[in-house]
Amino acid sequence: MTAVPTLHLADGTSIPQLGFGTWQVPDADATPAVLEALEAGYRHIDTAQVYRNEAGVGRALARSGLRRDEVYVTTKLWNDSHSPDDARAAIEGSLEKLGLDHLDLYLIHWPATLKYGDAYIEAWDALQEFKAEGLTRSIGVSNFHSVHLDALRGEVPVVNQVEVHPTFAQRPLRAELDRRGIEVESWSPLGSGADLGHADIEAVAVSVGKSVAQVIIRWHLQHGLVVLPKSVTPQRIAENLDVLDFELDADDMARLDALDAGNRVGPDPETADF
Repeated sequence: MTAVPTLHLADGTSIPQLGFGTWQVPDADATPAVLEALEAGYRHIDTAQVYRNEAGVGRALARSGLRRDEVYVTTKLWNDSHSPDDARAAIEGSLEKLGLDHLDLYLIHWPATLKYGDAYIEAWDALQEFKAEGLTRSIGVSNFHSVHLDALRGEVPVVNQVEVHPTFAQRPLRAELDRRGIEVESWSPLGSGADLGHADIEAVAVSVGKSVAQVIIRWHLQHGLVVLPKSVTPQRIAENLDVLDFELDADDMARLDALDAGNRVGPDPETADF
């Protein structure tokens, strides 16, 4: 199998460009799903404190037989833990559940300004301390807009994990993040399934002999995005990784780019009240 490409981050580390997402995967299901993903060849696992499946992910990591340095593990700080003491308890709790002594990437999950004001700024200060202590190799954010990034002190986040898919391409934000040297990670890369039934994507899939999901994942990769598809079905877990033996040509990419219609399927960081 062709190796998953990696992207170099601004802090000198590298991240596998194709990872396995675990949002909405219950803890009990996370263990077999992540084991299946690791056996299929994924080496980047993305979870979060609020997913309540870190223990299940940790069981899979322990059972996989893989060395710690063979798997890139990301988790995220939840909104109610932005104060420095709470953030420290959160990362220590995540590490314990995952069975790890350090993370590869730790993210602030949301700026959460409607409910918690500017507490995310202190959370970012705390993440920098965690990195300095070796609790995580890299630090970043998720669902941040420019106004949130502007408020941060010290280091620049190496990644921003945001909703991106063909019908919600977030081109202005992606351009701004590129200007800042921040890599983009795509959550809900298939639009939570909403983009799978699009006729134009289906036509491209037929022309290249791949599934619609594979074409969408390939679109993310060719745009230089880190993409995190999720499934608990073994066939689809393997299929979502089988995207490294073909490329979309310029016409196919343009056809998918033309589908951007502002179709956000998740919460808007500006109005999220949790």
